[in-house]
Amino acid sequence: MSSAADLSSSVMPVLEARDATRRFGGLVAVNQVNFSVNKGEIFGLIGPNGAGKTTLFNLFTGMQPMSDGHLFNDGVDISNLKPFEIADRGMARTFQNIRLFGNMTALENVRTAKHHSTSSGLWSDVLGLPKAQRERKETIEQSWELLRLTGLMHRANDDARSLPYGEQRRLEIARALSLNPKVLLLDEPAAGMNPSEKVELTDFIRFVRDEFTLTVMLIEHNVKLVMSLCDRIAVLNFGQLIALGEPHHVQNNPAVIEAYLGGEQA
Repeated sequence: MSSAADLSSSVMPVLEARDATRRFGGLVAVNQVNFSVNKGEIFGLIGPNGAGKTTLFNLFTGMQPMSDGHLFNDGVDISNLKPFEIADRGMARTFQNIRLFGNMTALENVRTAKHHSTSSGLWSDVLGLPKAQRERKETIEQSWELLRLTGLMHRANDDARSLPYGEQRRLEIARALSLNPKVLLLDEPAAGMNPSEKVELTDFIRFVRDEFTLTVMLIEHNVKLVMSLCDRIAVLNFGQLIALGEPHHVQNNPAVIEAYLGGEQA
């Protein structure tokens, strides 16, 4: 597990936003945001609804174009790359609304994503050529291993839509892991979970970070989960970065208390 010293000594950030800006007509959803994410870090992105969190995720993954500013991955400007080009660099994400193939089994969901890393074409598979057969075997074995590591082997042959909500979330993460990412972006992974499932999720994200040697950036509304899980946190409000730092510093920041938690609650 990465220590704070290891994180702070990183020579180059894994992710970096420099004056990242996204406009939708007259609305500025992300406004000149600056921060960096270190290798091996679990980095939280929080803020009230409409703060620009998911928009920022969409910018990092190429799903929406930048209006101004730059985004970097391992020092390379990815601001104008397409989603598949960013995925090829080792970035994978999940979504706020689960996007599994409901009529496919858990194993098939993971296998489908795993084909991203195969090189044999359709006709090679149809003709049963040796390379295609070898890749098919490897894909199945690797998919089973991902299900084992994520605690879903017993669900391998169950349709994704029949899984309990918490296990669907795990399956979505397993599918993202099948892309062999270096960076995993999780959009509200605890949404819809009960308290016990949230505790399990916290342990699971730490396990995934350590087991797969990942950097994790997540959006989450559950303050308790974020404060207990993340190494550092960035807080957005109306598209602007209002706080950045370790959990205990962010938690006591007056601007965060006012904007995110609400003045009356504070």
